[in-house]
Amino acid sequence: MSEHPFGWLSLLPPVVAIVLAIATRRVIPSLLAGIFAGALVTRGGNAWTALTDTLEVHLWQTLIDPERLRVYSFTLLMGAMVGVIIRCGGMHGLIRMISPIARTRRSGQLVTWFLGLLVFFDDYANTMLLGNTLRPLADKLRISREKLAYIVDSTAAPVAGLAVISTWIAVELAFLQDGIANVRSANGLQPLDLFIATIPYRFYVLMALLFVPMVAILGREFGPMLVAERQSLDRGEVDPMHLSPSTQGGWDHDPNVPARWFNAFLPIAVTLGLVLVLLYTSGLARAEARGGDELPDLRTIIGAANSSFALQYGSLAGLATAILLAWGQRLLTMEKIGQAAGWGARVVLPALMILWFASSMSTMTGNKSAGGDPETVAFEFSGNRLYTGDFLLESLSGAADPETGAVQQRFPVEFLPTVVFVLACVISFSTGTSYGTMGILLPIVIPLACSMLSLQPEGADPDSPLLLCTVGSVLAGAIFGDGGRRQYSGCE
Repeated sequence: MSEHPFGWLSLLPPVVAIVLAIATRRVIPSLLAGIFAGALVTRGGNAWTALTDTLEVHLWQTLIDPERLRVYSFTLLMGAMVGVIIRCGGMHGLIRMISPIARTRRSGQLVTWFLGLLVFFDDYANTMLLGNTLRPLADKLRISREKLAYIVDSTAAPVAGLAVISTWIAVELAFLQDGIANVRSANGLQPLDLFIATIPYRFYVLMALLFVPMVAILGREFGPMLVAERQSLDRGEVDPMHLSPSTQGGWDHDPNVPARWFNAFLPIAVTLGLVLVLLYTSGLARAEARGGDELPDLRTIIGAANSSFALQYGSLAGLATAILLAWGQRLLTMEKIGQAAGWGARVVLPALMILWFASSMSTMTGNKSAGGDPETVAFEFSGNRLYTGDFLLESLSGAADPETGAVQQRFPVEFLPTVVFVLACVISFSTGTSYGTMGILLPIVIPLACSMLSLQPEGADPDSPLLLCTVGSVLAGAIFGDGGRRQYSGCE
């Protein structure tokens, strides 16, 4: 095998991005610095050509990618839909319909948890809506603000990160696709199939969601939460929180507008229904085109589906439904509908910036051309690609056994999920962003895990528990330190 052209320098982009993100807590500039650092490596330290490559080869080529444009479109449309249904009172109606069930401290906590699961489509909306709407109920039931914030935060990002329809899904699928694109032999890996298959392996997220009702049912508290709950019970009332109107911003709904639950339910139902239909039809068409007389099973269909296409048009239909409901019932004027949609779209812009820069860094550290073509000779695209996964595999693999031919690994693959989870937790806790953590790690972790598993006797099976657990560790660990949305909860 040819000698790697960059060696340890191939790790420079992710290392620069991680170190700067932790130090500055600014993910977007850190990713941009990582891309420029990688361009300096591929261009031999020439700053001018590195800047040109950063703008033209890496950033621009990633921005105009057709599949990426569909992801951007879906995320903006979902944000706009969420803005409209909240502004017209749909989600408030849904919350107010269910919250009267809460009559005791225990039922109040369980209802808050259930509503957190119900508002699955966006973590911003989850924290803002539940925090502000349920504060009076929590005060009445003598539930401390600290406990309310804990429940809200524990069901915001975890639920949005697991949901198949949310403002998160397209970003997660895009990062998964970036990682799969860097695998030399993808062996049937598909982003949506991989996303669904990793759900049972996201132990931290699942345990966080289950721990909330356990605490509510058992009534057990410990540490500072115990102190806060005792103070709330002793006072009888919680000290008022003086929140400025800017805390709620464009997410708040007009109190003069009737809050009707179906104005939230119908747009989400339309989105979910159309996405499922388009996933099935596009997947079935692709699976049948690949050959075979038998009807493919559901997993094969979903794996072959054009997920970005389905998500884009599903969210467009959902937004159209939300607009028609708000305008048809005369809840909002077209001007206010436009303002609400614009606010919702602006909220997801940071996520799109992270996706754009992280995807650019992913292609830089990969092994394919700017057009996605695989190499024909070793390190063919080293003029603007770093082959980071190849270097990691060479570094972690030892010499082959002369008798069996098996390759002895310097790093046991069994430890990979744990190490990846801890690293994801550290990055997300330090930076407060899940998207940045996923964007930095997934494009490197997926090809690394596949390469290390390919050296095992059983090979790199797409259904390998080690592969699924490793990918799930990134998706779960990224949520561990997610704190960027807590300022919107209105209860802390």
